[in-house]
Amino acid sequence: MKTNFLKLFVLLFSTALFSQAGHVMQGVGAVNMSMGGASTAQPLDISGALQWNPATISTFNDKIIKLDVGLFFSSPELFSTVPTPNGTFSGNTQDDRGVSPMPSLAMVWGKENSKHTFGVSAFGISGFGVTFPESMTNPINMSQSMGGFGHIESDYMLLQIGFSYAYEISEKFSIGIQPNIDYAALELAPNPLASPDFPVEMGGTGKGYPTSDKASAIGYGAQFGVFFDSGFGLKLGASYKTAQKFGEFEFNNTYLDGTDAPDVNFQMDYPAIMSLGLGYSEGNIDFALDFRRVMYEDTEGFEASGWQFASNGFPTGAVNGFGWENISILSAGIQYKGINKLPLRLGYTYSSNPISDDLAFFSIPATAVIKNAYQFGLSYEVNNNWKLDAVYHYGDSGNKTSGKILNPMQITPSNILGAIPGSSVSYEMKTSMIQFGLSYTFNK
Repeated sequence: MKTNFLKLFVLLFSTALFSQAGHVMQGVGAVNMSMGGASTAQPLDISGALQWNPATISTFNDKIIKLDVGLFFSSPELFSTVPTPNGTFSGNTQDDRGVSPMPSLAMVWGKENSKHTFGVSAFGISGFGVTFPESMTNPINMSQSMGGFGHIESDYMLLQIGFSYAYEISEKFSIGIQPNIDYAALELAPNPLASPDFPVEMGGTGKGYPTSDKASAIGYGAQFGVFFDSGFGLKLGASYKTAQKFGEFEFNNTYLDGTDAPDVNFQMDYPAIMSLGLGYSEGNIDFALDFRRVMYEDTEGFEASGWQFASNGFPTGAVNGFGWENISILSAGIQYKGINKLPLRLGYTYSSNPISDDLAFFSIPATAVIKNAYQFGLSYEVNNNWKLDAVYHYGDSGNKTSGKILNPMQITPSNILGAIPGSSVSYEMKTSMIQFGLSYTFNK
């Protein structure tokens, strides 16, 4: 019974999560999302506080529990062009994954005149996924027997359980710490981390790349934060989330004809994130501005790039990693409380792109990069105990992420990635989401 409950809990809080900034969620819960994810120095609700700066939970003097559930829709589109003897052949494929649920759960224990505040959270903080069906009109989605990848599908999620503690050093200054336990799962079809079975003329049997089962891994990390409230409206905050270190994903691979393929292991950590925040409150207005730096370049699984090579110096066809660059995220939000029991919020999030043009080919399974995101949200204060929240989100990737199609058999000293001349691969996406939150304050 307990095992079944644990499986259901993991499923509910990690189902088909899609991130916005690389593979990092821009916010958690309806209130934080409606503020563009800004919360490092402006804790409007417990979910945003627990996600971005554990020191800020010191502002809550009650026991509060909060549940948010959203419906998320993304529409990635994959484009490719290859040269042929009769000219270029181009096409595009629409993702057909559909709508995905996105829940989060948080609780804080605070007490008036106490210097100690505690919190616990279960958030889906990261993920990506695509479902591009096999196509005869898009070169990269043609069957593997015809030189494409066929059906391309990925599904990655990361569930983080955090245990937070904040200590109020003075009325104006607090510090916080949050140890984390993480669970991640990854599935790839085809699996580019495995070596393909090359065509007969190259010494293989032509089975191509295998597909993988869903592999999982456990990770650990922590977050530290500081928070300063001037008492006259201005608030400052900073936090540092360490890299979340994971064990290896152990993939069991199968070729498309059903025969077993060699298994592979792959480690993919969650990057360290540094956040700086500014908040200001005056009358009916609350303003929040956050800047984040996400350190992909120092993260296992993201720092490596290119193809793997055998001991004889020949490429195996397996890839090393994503090769993502560090990114910057800017989040801003404003709340207006002039309407009785009905605060309104607007939020905006900007994210740079971690994927360079040279390496765009390797990130086809992880296209969830949103450049601009816009949010509108509101709350309704039912009474002193119950509050309802809602948010609508829309995001777009801006310009396409694009580069050359790469082939390890095309590698030369002057073409170290094997770029195919005259080829291209690109992708773009739009996202939309509606999310609702419900919070209860005990004994207020």
